[in-house]
Amino acid sequence: MEKRPWLVASLVAGTSYWLAAKGHVPGLWLVAWKGAGVGLLAAYAWAHHPSRNAHLLAMVMALGAIGDMVLEVYFSAGAVAFLFGHLVAISLYLKFRRARPAASQKGLAIATLLLVPAISWLLSGRADVGLYALGLGGMAAAAWLSSFPRYRVGLGAMMFVASDLLIFARMGPLAGSAIPGLLIWPLYYFGQFLICTGVIARLRQQGDFTPAR
Repeated sequence: MEKRPWLVASLVAGTSYWLAAKGHVPGLWLVAWKGAGVGLLAAYAWAHHPSRNAHLLAMVMALGAIGDMVLEVYFSAGAVAFLFGHLVAISLYLKFRRARPAASQKGLAIATLLLVPAISWLLSGRADVGLYALGLGGMAAAAWLSSFPRYRVGLGAMMFVASDLLIFARMGPLAGSAIPGLLIWPLYYFGQFLICTGVIARLRQQGDFTPAR
C-alpha cells in the first residue's frame, strides 16, 4: 500500500503531460514533465522493490524516461536511449521464459520480431529506423514469450510498438494527420505502466521481495 503513491504520481504526471503538451508550457518544463511519468515508474521499481530483477526493470524505465526527454532535443540520441532500454528489457524477459508457449504464441512472437522492423522501415524510409526497430520488435517478442502476465506485460509491449509505429508513420504516410499526435503518448505511457506493474506483480508473486531466512 505504501508504494502506491509512486504509481499515482506517475499516473498524474503521465496523463497530465498529454494535456500540457497541447498548451503553452515553457520548453524545459515540458521536457521535465514528459520524463516524469516513466521516471516515477523507475523510482517505484528501484527504491521500493529490493531485488536485482526489479532493478533491471527500473533501468528499463529510467532509460525510457531519458529517451522521452532527449527526443525533444536530439531525436537520434533519444532513440539510442530507448534501444538500450529494449536490450535491458530483453535480458529481463529472457530470464523468465515461458516453459511451454503455444504454437500460436511462438508464431506471434516470430511475426513481431520480423514484421516490426520491416514495417518501421517501410513507414519511415530510413534504414536507421529499421535497425532501431529490431530492438523494439525483439523486446515485444521476448515480452510475449515471457512468463510475465501476457495481458499486462505482453500487451504493454505491443502498445509500445504501436506508439513507435505511429511515430514512424508520421515521418511518411501520416505526415499531415492528427492521429499520431492523439495516440502516440497514451499508447506509450500506458504501455510502460502495464509493463512496470505487470513485472512487479509477477516478481512479488514468486517471492522475489521476500527476505531470505
